Amino acid sequence: MADKTPFEPDDSAGTSGMRRGLTSYGDQGFSLFLRKAFIKGAGFTDAALDRPVVGIADTGSAYNPCHGNAPQLIEAVKRGVMLAGGLPMAFPTISVHESFAAPTSMYLRNLMSMDTEEMVRAQPMDAVVLIGGCDKTVPAQLMGAASAGLPSIQLITGSMLTGSHRGERVGACTDCRRYWGKYRAGEIEAEETADVNNQLVASVGTCSVMGTASTMACIAEALGMTMPGGASPPAVTADRIRIAEQTGAQAVQMARDGLTIDKVLTPAAFENAMRVLLAIGGSTNGIVHLTAIAGRMGLETDLAALDRMGRDTPVLLDLKPSGQHYMEDFHHAGGMATLLRELKPLLHLDAMTVTGRTLGEELERAGPGFRQHVVRSMADPIYPQGGIAVLRGNLAPGGAIIKQSAADPKLMEHEGRAVVFENIEDLVTRIDRDDLDVTPQDVLVLKNIGPKGAPGMPEAGYIPIPRKLARAGVKDIVRISDGRMSGTAFGTIVLHVTPESAIGGPLAYVRSGDRIRLSVANREIALLVSDEELARRAEAMPVVEPSAERGYLKLFLQTVTQADQGVDFDFLRAPKSAGKVPR
Repeated sequence: MADKTPFEPDDSAGTSGMRRGLTSYGDQGFSLFLRKAFIKGAGFTDAALDRPVVGIADTGSAYNPCHGNAPQLIEAVKRGVMLAGGLPMAFPTISVHESFAAPTSMYLRNLMSMDTEEMVRAQPMDAVVLIGGCDKTVPAQLMGAASAGLPSIQLITGSMLTGSHRGERVGACTDCRRYWGKYRAGEIEAEETADVNNQLVASVGTCSVMGTASTMACIAEALGMTMPGGASPPAVTADRIRIAEQTGAQAVQMARDGLTIDKVLTPAAFENAMRVLLAIGGSTNGIVHLTAIAGRMGLETDLAALDRMGRDTPVLLDLKPSGQHYMEDFHHAGGMATLLRELKPLLHLDAMTVTGRTLGEELERAGPGFRQHVVRSMADPIYPQGGIAVLRGNLAPGGAIIKQSAADPKLMEHEGRAVVFENIEDLVTRIDRDDLDVTPQDVLVLKNIGPKGAPGMPEAGYIPIPRKLARAGVKDIVRISDGRMSGTAFGTIVLHVTPESAIGGPLAYVRSGDRIRLSVANREIALLVSDEELARRAEAMPVVEPSAERGYLKLFLQTVTQADQGVDFDFLRAPKSAGKVPR
């Protein structure tokens, strides 16, 4: 009997390396034979092809300066993979940048997650390195990888460096909003606006403040999905390149150990990530993204329990917009190890990480820490409670969110007259009119910017101060919408009102002149209109949900969930429930 060829089916090796996920030709031996023939055409030898295969998701793009260091990171990951005895295979996926995606990057997050999941499933790899940094890329990759189920490790692209404008240190994008606000208020001229525009983004990399990108970097490390210290090194530093090399080597070890993503993304890991989100004064978008990632694991986010967690989790990280520093300062202060060391009594230290060690073990390996001024102690916080509070009331039966650490304390308990904008177009048309009927005591309400209304739940929730008020020196006003805002933004802004107005939520029936009460202390957002009156308005003006005839927009509108379920597509969530987080 003839010996088997290297291309015959082999049960002992049929689920690894180049034998994984063979193309369906009806003959597995031929499938492997053909695959090897083509890959050898790229110059690979049998010795190389017998190693564990590590896929590297390449999200570099000329449209994505946040990922401008992707080529260097890929080379470092490849080096780490090969030093550990693996075979690196880079492959492209969708790349989504916050400022270059219309109508909003959130509209494309789920598409990127599907791309990531299906390419990880379709191509032969024993582990995957996910390279992402800009706001929606990291959650999209974690969502896709969670569904694919392979050993997976996240590599953050890293933050940009800060710049200098006329002697003042500046960085995207809190300072972008601050200077634009000055320009709208007539405090600076167009010439200075152009000058600062040259300095706000001093290098490639993600926003240097605690916006959504930095928030998701910290959350990824808190989940145990990055190498220790992987959240904070700036994009253009040697520290970031070394983390990339370590990431590649660890991916090989994860493949050998069978450390699949479900062993890392546990309920304990999500609770740790929620603690970190609250303690860093993180972006409100972090809740939506964490909810979506958890949903892929069958876990439902309990917003009420998250709010209870926030009451005993102070903000410790002194970063803009809640504080004063930038991400490179956080890195110099020891990064996430310094923060996690302070949070240690509140964390699940037995949670597994991608290193194969627990979070507690990694903190022990990180050492005792050192004196610094960026991460505060529990006894001396930036803000006494978590940065985010969950509101409820007849205006938001499914919940709403406020970033209380970045709000004006004088407006946290407020009742005012509603000034309503029906949609983004209405806002753009009227917000800067001199005859707009508005005072600093009013409440700005913007409808139809939720998941379906816009579509894609854009960051238009950061409603600008009406020009007439800005020029009069008004710096903040209560604002309410069913949309989102950038994590770099600040102000007394209620977001994620659920259900959204486009599907008939109570927000749809708010009229200018109605009274609205905000009480952050009582976690309340209330429309001071009777249920009977709201019912009459709903009957008189029934809502017609948005629809589309074809394409991705049709899929989006038919299947997207509300904010409390992560704005994911309903068919992408795990089919079976595994419980709630936090528990």
